[in-house]
Amino acid sequence: MEKTRIIFFDIKDYDREFFEKYGKNYNYEMSFFKSRLSLENVHLTKGYDVVCAFTNDDIGKETIDAMAENGVRLLAMRCAGFNNVSLKDIHNRFKVVRVPAYSPHAIAEYTVGLILAVNRKINKAYVRTREGNFSINGLMGVDLYGKTAGIIGTGKIGQILIKILKGFDMKVIAYDLFPNQKVAEELGFEYVSLDELYANSDIISLNCPLTKDTQYMINRRSMLKMKDGVILVNTGRGQLIDSADLVEALKDKKVGAVALDVYEEEEDYFFEDKSTQVIEDDILGRLLSFYNVLITSHQAYFTKEAVEAITVTTLNNIKDFIEGKPLVNEVPQN
Repeated sequence: MEKTRIIFFDIKDYDREFFEKYGKNYNYEMSFFKSRLSLENVHLTKGYDVVCAFTNDDIGKETIDAMAENGVRLLAMRCAGFNNVSLKDIHNRFKVVRVPAYSPHAIAEYTVGLILAVNRKINKAYVRTREGNFSINGLMGVDLYGKTAGIIGTGKIGQILIKILKGFDMKVIAYDLFPNQKVAEELGFEYVSLDELYANSDIISLNCPLTKDTQYMINRRSMLKMKDGVILVNTGRGQLIDSADLVEALKDKKVGAVALDVYEEEEDYFFEDKSTQVIEDDILGRLLSFYNVLITSHQAYFTKEAVEAITVTTLNNIKDFIEGKPLVNEVPQN
């Protein structure tokens, strides 16, 4: 039986390790490229049945046209998001699948880690002691006990996060466009309006998808409604926060601390080593300069279990397509 040919773009060493390990169980011929998919290298897709892409690949109209002309039958996104794919330009010339969920525990646990780190300045303490500075001046945090956490988005990740925060004896309030009252009763939290959440939360965590309704929901106006010294945590999507407005709120000391695992212009920086280059993004550079801002490189999902789940789901998505089975993870094109 002829092997299905798959070309992978934006592959890191850890991606390749997992796909080669689990791919042995499938009838696939796999080629791996470290470069991101773009109009400049889309010619490489000629002769392949499946293109496997990632969140920062450039999959616009011209790239899509070239893929279709090259005979690509399936675009397999090995991530949950697909906002970089111009679905309206595919016109059902090939199918698109994704990995809708991999490890909500990984992201929820990492979110708690960010809260603890930015509140207790653990990252700052680590750097100090490495340099022989054992002073604790400026490292004071607050007890989480008795504080109020505002969770925006109560899907799988949000629910796990709430369970963990309740273990700190925190009061939890939440906002969701589609509130689940049964879950709220089971986990012991209360749904409130966004304005109530902004006004009453000591810590606000963003765990919602990026939509027209949520884009830049954290902006100058919404931050003015928050408590002075609020801690903001974003492990969702970068464009949930207006970064320029966030810089101003930090300068005004309205926001007490920020932990970001995502950034709205992250595609030029995240997942790459830029340590020998100048950060040309002025807003990102400014955020990195604040002592009370902790930025990590979109690694909340990055656990062994999550990468295994991404790998196996991607491979099974492709298998279902080849065998003509229903695509449970298909991305609608209309």
